[in-house]
Amino acid sequence: MNYRFILYFFSLTLFGSLAKGQTSGYKNEFGFRSENDAYLGLGRDRYYTNGLFFTFRHATDQSRLKDRVNKRIWEIEAGQKMYNPISGYITSTDRIDRPFAGYLYAGGSINWLYNSEHNLKVGFQAGTIGPSSLAEDGQVFLHELVGFYEIKGWDSQVKDEFGLNVLAEYNHFIHRSANEKTDFTLTSFAQLGNTFTGAGLGLLFRAGSVNKFFNSASTTSTLSHNSKTELEEQKEFFFYAKPSLYYTVYDATVEGGFFREDKGPITFDVKSIIFSQQIGFIYSKKRWTADISVIFKSREIQSSARAHQYGSGAFYYRFN
Repeated sequence: MNYRFILYFFSLTLFGSLAKGQTSGYKNEFGFRSENDAYLGLGRDRYYTNGLFFTFRHATDQSRLKDRVNKRIWEIEAGQKMYNPISGYITSTDRIDRPFAGYLYAGGSINWLYNSEHNLKVGFQAGTIGPSSLAEDGQVFLHELVGFYEIKGWDSQVKDEFGLNVLAEYNHFIHRSANEKTDFTLTSFAQLGNTFTGAGLGLLFRAGSVNKFFNSASTTSTLSHNSKTELEEQKEFFFYAKPSLYYTVYDATVEGGFFREDKGPITFDVKSIIFSQQIGFIYSKKRWTADISVIFKSREIQSSARAHQYGSGAFYYRFN
């Protein structure tokens, strides 16, 4: 009788712990995203040539949120972007169709995810363009590391300017199919500052094994802290496409510092309307998320610069 009681008690404890482990989730996430045109294997190194970003996210206690808010996630990020003309090796300024430029920044944001599956994300960035962005050093190091060609031409890059930028993103869930395998969401984005100013509108399509947007890798909301809702799918694996139109007001990496009179030896005006298409796959399960995509962009500059494309890979790990 005593053995049966001990076994019964042990079983309740074990299964209770397992159940708690399955539903409590992870409230922290850390990872990185890398973007580079070399990932496409086209032998090109032009325009937006490299980006590297590190991100930490934390989910606040969901039991303290208002009824219509499912989650609130804080995020901090640091990153660097590098921009080239048609090549990273330029011996004549006649070949420069886009300024050499870099952007080094750090920032933070808050993401509100609603039970309606809409979400609102607002944030800020503080950073710098010009030599202080360390983009030249980063590209030289990267090319030496992987054995690429010599870098030349950064002496013509845009001048230093410190920048403050605010950002906002709103996604409005539209429709999900009856079998819950495909859905559509209207996406919008805006930024205002002396480095980047503009706005965009697009449509996100997903197909595969997907969760609702307050529990999905699509909105970086796989974190939870005292969650009120269960995951529909313990694993997400889906294809996505995101065509977008952007209206660019100002881009300091092309036009030079907004408040500077001496913006740099070579700058250009931007094209106002830009079309972008992103297609990719996301896999997310338990602690891990992987997001692999390709981004195509129309011409962004009022010069002989062409359309361009690059690859992106993001990997995130969740923990408590």
